[in-house]
Amino acid sequence: MEKTMLETLEYNKIIESIEAFAICDEAKSEIGKLHPTTDYERIQQLMDETSEAREILNASTSIPLLGNNHIEQLLIKVEKNGILQPNELESIGHMMVTTDKMKLFMQDHHFLAPTITTYALSMFEYKDIKNEINRCIYQHRVDDKASQNLGKIRKQKSILEARMKTKLDTMTKSSNIKKYLQDQTVTVKNNRYVLQVKANYKQMVPGAVVEKSTTGSTYFIEPTAINRYQEELQHLNIEEEQEVYQILAYLTALIYEDMVGIKITLETFIAYDVIFAKAKYSHSIDGKKVSVNTSNKTRIINGRHPLLGNEAVPLNFEIGRDYQGLVITGPNTGGKTVALKTVGLFTAMVQSGLHVPVDEASEFGIYGQILVDIGDGQSIEQSLSTFSAHIQQIIRILKSANPYSLVILDEIGSGTDPVEGEGLAIAILETLHERGATILATSHYGKVKTFARDHKGFINGKMDFDIATLKPTYQLIMGEAGESNAFVIALRLGMEAHIINRAHLETYGQAHNYNADSELFASKEIVTAIKSKKPKAMEKSSQIQGEDRLYQRGDQVTIPSMHSKGIVYQAENYKKEVIVMIEDKKTTLHRRLLNLKIPAEQLYPEGYDFDILFKSKEYRKQDKLMSRKYVKDRVFEVDAKDL
Repeated sequence: MEKTMLETLEYNKIIESIEAFAICDEAKSEIGKLHPTTDYERIQQLMDETSEAREILNASTSIPLLGNNHIEQLLIKVEKNGILQPNELESIGHMMVTTDKMKLFMQDHHFLAPTITTYALSMFEYKDIKNEINRCIYQHRVDDKASQNLGKIRKQKSILEARMKTKLDTMTKSSNIKKYLQDQTVTVKNNRYVLQVKANYKQMVPGAVVEKSTTGSTYFIEPTAINRYQEELQHLNIEEEQEVYQILAYLTALIYEDMVGIKITLETFIAYDVIFAKAKYSHSIDGKKVSVNTSNKTRIINGRHPLLGNEAVPLNFEIGRDYQGLVITGPNTGGKTVALKTVGLFTAMVQSGLHVPVDEASEFGIYGQILVDIGDGQSIEQSLSTFSAHIQQIIRILKSANPYSLVILDEIGSGTDPVEGEGLAIAILETLHERGATILATSHYGKVKTFARDHKGFINGKMDFDIATLKPTYQLIMGEAGESNAFVIALRLGMEAHIINRAHLETYGQAHNYNADSELFASKEIVTAIKSKKPKAMEKSSQIQGEDRLYQRGDQVTIPSMHSKGIVYQAENYKKEVIVMIEDKKTTLHRRLLNLKIPAEQLYPEGYDFDILFKSKEYRKQDKLMSRKYVKDRVFEVDAKDL
């Protein structure tokens, strides 16, 4: 899969997030190499590893992983005949101590993670090397006890240094020398013991000038009286360096002899670091292990884009069973591109063996390639237009597409004349479908929506839009094409109705009467544009009325889109239309626009005469007279509101 296409899906950001959970640089480097694979067994293995690691994390957050000690570089140094320094040997020793801890830790957690705990069995034990390093190295230096000769040399040095200090202390207190000193403290410069002499009196203290201060006011002089001691000390320093070198070479040789085992142990530590980094990332996004298949079937249940976290609206999506192509429509900034990226990113993550933030019942097809055209793609240097950049990318996609491809196209055919863009979009979709690719595309074109509706193997989808709030809900609804809400939005924002009437005629070639009052939002035309998703307020009413209950006369209801309430005047018909009395005015509404507040049976006694509620007093009086007896030529005048 091309790196640039994965970056378009922001796969690289996921990798960076996982790297942040790794401890050592070698593990971070390995995570940086993560890439989608088509190997079914490998994907399953990687996800199982992450699942087991999460089980261990749930039981214990203190895992004896190897710190960032750059062991790999140290081993390279050994292979090049380099001699390890004390601090470097300590790093190797620390790895060996941590190895013992890791083996014991994994043994204790075998029941939680039966697979990954067995990886520790390949880690070698280094009792002899570890003991030698601990014996010879202490606090970043070769210890006196590392060898008998080294101990003897350092003891001689200590005696000699004590004699020199005593001699120099005597000199600093002498009346003949004291008056020439800048400070009576004995110091060491360039590994030589010196006195601090005032510059004007440097000739008064016999000896060799070792150094002078930056201001030139003080000379550091090694007195002639200790020359013999100083020379002897230099010889001992050389002997010490040679002995230390021999000890370091000995320890390095021990490591070289067991290089293969140490490398295997290091590789195991790195593997554990990578596995637990993925597990920590999985925990951070509430990731789940999902099933995979080789039949290009994908089903996402409540998926949340990992870079959006809890702010993401859950995505429910399916493809590959009854259809291989999905065309998503909806308003700008409605979440179409995010939906495309989520599907593509999840697919890449799953094929990398990573957990994804979905419900566990989700499943993903394994694709040989993910081909993506999302974003502007314009290049100033190459003087390419937006349209040209898109077309060049689509040409590359068409050349590569096959039955094992997942093709993701955002705003297909955009950037040119709408009529030609529609035709081009349909032709591209047809070609991709003929080549067996799985297709996800977004579009604003009406003909593309019609194509998806009528063409076998395709289905429409839409990003939902709340006409009441004029805001997208960012929910993908499968099986429905998005409707244009431009006229409704314009009317609700205050545009004059006659302008919108004219726009409708010009667009659709037929007249439509848009009224600025609330009845507009009850009309059949607008009902099709209002979301079918049941509002939260209706969830409570569903418990009262049930899924199959029809609205009955006398039910008290609310109409959120009109910010009002009313009483059902005429019960729901077969078209699911209900006549509602709103402030003495009857309005026909689709049941989707209503929320049941109080059922009629809870408001009125059995057999209640609803004419009392809906008819005027004069109407009821006249109706009563008419029902008693026939009177010739009597006229019963009815007010319109009583009809």
